[in-house]
Amino acid sequence: MTLRLSTGLRNNLAGATGFAATFANGIIEIRTGAQPASADSAVTGTLLGTVTLNSGAFTPGSPTNGLTFSAAADGAVSKSGVWSFSGVVAGTAGWFRLKGNALDDDLASTTLPRVDGSVAVSGADMNLSNIAITIGAPSTIDTFTWTQPAT
Repeated sequence: MTLRLSTGLRNNLAGATGFAATFANGIIEIRTGAQPASADSAVTGTLLGTVTLNSGAFTPGSPTNGLTFSAAADGAVSKSGVWSFSGVVAGTAGWFRLKGNALDDDLASTTLPRVDGSVAVSGADMNLSNIAITIGAPSTIDTFTWTQPAT
């Protein structure tokens, strides 16, 4: 269980952009297998579903159905609205990648903002009530909070 931040995200956090602005109207992809060694790496595994606002259709570069965050408080932002997806392929969820709203071709990149993390029923970076994804089955992300450390 290790969150991995891309170089692009780390540059944004060190600069003036911030986490919520970096990922405003972005998506989360749920994939099979083990997460890559780095969030700068190309994706691995099979795409099981794409988390959007209310499972709506998403087009990179458009804010429509992209994920939204609450206002920052005490160094943290949380999901805003209903984050959900429907399975596009049957498989077992193993990891996720949070992506910004820009077109991301899933290849290696040191400029695109990304966060990778593990997926499980409990004890993971993202916990789902069921990691056995089936085609057309809806799933929701009940909680998602990013907390910037104080030290």
